[in-house]
Amino acid sequence: MTTFKSRLAQIPEGSGALFFVQMFSTLGFAVLYSTLVLYATKHLHFAAKDAAAIMGVFGAFNYGLHLFGGYLGGRFMSNRNLFIGGMVLQVFGCACIAGGTTELLYWGLALFLTGSGLNVTCLNMMLTQRFAPDDMRREGAFLWNYAGMNVGFFIGFTAAGHYQLTESYSQLFIFATLGNVAAIVLALLNWKSLADLSTPLLQATPQQFRLRFAAGMAILVGLVPVVWYMLQRPDSTGDLVKWTCALITAVLVWLTLRHTDRAERNNMWAYLVLSIGSLVFWTLYQMSPNGLQTFADNNVDRIVWGIEIAPQWIQNINTMVIVIGGPLMSVLFVRLRARGWRIDVPQQFAVSLLLMGLAFMILPAGIASADSRGMVAFHWLFLSYVLQSLGELLISPVGYAMIGKLAPRQYQGVMMGAWMLVTGLASVYAGDFSGMLPEPSGSTAVASNPAYADQFMKLGLGSLAVGVALVVLIPFLRKLIRDKDTPAADEPVPAVAPR
Repeated sequence: MTTFKSRLAQIPEGSGALFFVQMFSTLGFAVLYSTLVLYATKHLHFAAKDAAAIMGVFGAFNYGLHLFGGYLGGRFMSNRNLFIGGMVLQVFGCACIAGGTTELLYWGLALFLTGSGLNVTCLNMMLTQRFAPDDMRREGAFLWNYAGMNVGFFIGFTAAGHYQLTESYSQLFIFATLGNVAAIVLALLNWKSLADLSTPLLQATPQQFRLRFAAGMAILVGLVPVVWYMLQRPDSTGDLVKWTCALITAVLVWLTLRHTDRAERNNMWAYLVLSIGSLVFWTLYQMSPNGLQTFADNNVDRIVWGIEIAPQWIQNINTMVIVIGGPLMSVLFVRLRARGWRIDVPQQFAVSLLLMGLAFMILPAGIASADSRGMVAFHWLFLSYVLQSLGELLISPVGYAMIGKLAPRQYQGVMMGAWMLVTGLASVYAGDFSGMLPEPSGSTAVASNPAYADQFMKLGLGSLAVGVALVVLIPFLRKLIRDKDTPAADEPVPAVAPR
């Protein structure tokens, strides 16, 4: 008991509370992430293509606004203030969606996405400030925070599936609202211990702080109608995201071409090549709550051992593989490296894309063995999700860490931002590809299976082709990356589920 108390005393103030804040703040996102497409098609009677497009924009806004959240919290409102403000928007957002109409859906999503997109970065900033730069406890704190997030995802997915079986959507979104409220209460109870310790805003005078806070609140509230407007035009919004990413890519290529340091220039080229692989992987990965979920709901026999598996529960396959597989893979890699195996970024990216390709290519095999009703056995989908999750374990941990290895100091901000935008762009493409899948309304599994098989095979072959290309390029990429004086090994850590 004494040892336990002494360990608790060593935990920086506020870091323990952030574990539970993270867990409850994740519930609402988990519910929407896993239910939006089903709710839009089954309750609001959206066409599958329209629901897929909205889901694509949902992801693009969520990831895109992460970029702005750290700046707004650190320079205008403080991270804890912005977190509370964002969670309040999420509460009103879930409450609006619970109203059950299309108009309330758009306003609810606008409120929720503005809050969720901005306040995720605040949690990470509040946690990292609890530790000095050389504090070895930082990694453990983030692993605990990651665990809290995955507990939140597990609870959110499980509750969403429970209510999905009876299509009790209003009750589901009320549940999400209560989770958001709990996060706010926990943050307020630990208000003093969550104060910012190192941000530019701390240098402001009281008058400057009031002016910046007012400006930050205006931005926070003003973003809601902007997001609401763009949500109702998903095609135009998707095009805007694509053109923005194309412009940023052109800027990065230009910066790379004109960069004078040869070693750093080579690393920037490696970054650009790996970005293509990342885009392909995350595009297919983000079809899980979109087109793949529609397929699971309509064309997969979800009765396992006499129990009906709700579509949202399938998302927990990923959660369990990450939680269990992350530590095991870390141990495995340590042992393989000790025996002389070379496991590095290019290799992990290539294998992750090969796994993703296989994950999609086995689905047509399952469709080919479907029963007389056209229903696919659940174990085919289960295996597909396991392969996707193993791929995530390989690519997600090293993705952001890779920026520190490859980005020149003066470009680290723009290259980190571009890497985050890749995930947002992938969400848009996931919506595009999901929109190409068969419309389930008025169709049968037998009739739609051939189109599903064709699309899944094309997507799988595409990922496999990019993976093979990266395998061929591994020696070239290693040569580029080796030019920088950094450690060769990239120790994996548990991946963070996309949020």
